[in-house]
Amino acid sequence: MSATVAAPTQESADRWDPVRELPPSAKLVAKELDRHDTLTQSQLAEVTLLSTRTVRQAVSRLEEVGAVESRVSFRDARKQLYTLTL
Repeated sequence: MSATVAAPTQESADRWDPVRELPPSAKLVAKELDRHDTLTQSQLAEVTLLSTRTVRQAVSRLEEVGAVESRVSFRDARKQLYTLTL
């Protein structure tokens, strides 16, 4: 008995096109934002094990290509909440 793995659909493959040429750190941040709805920079650093500086640069690159959206946290206005928009 063998299990078949479904090939990714064209739609799901195209979804990640904006981040394909970005550095691995940006791809990792995007994948974590895909797994979690919304995260802060410190939460992203915690789940990715990247430095906050690297996360900040990754988020900037993702925002440049329109893959991430940020908004101010209602709980703590000093923090930004990041959401994947792909």
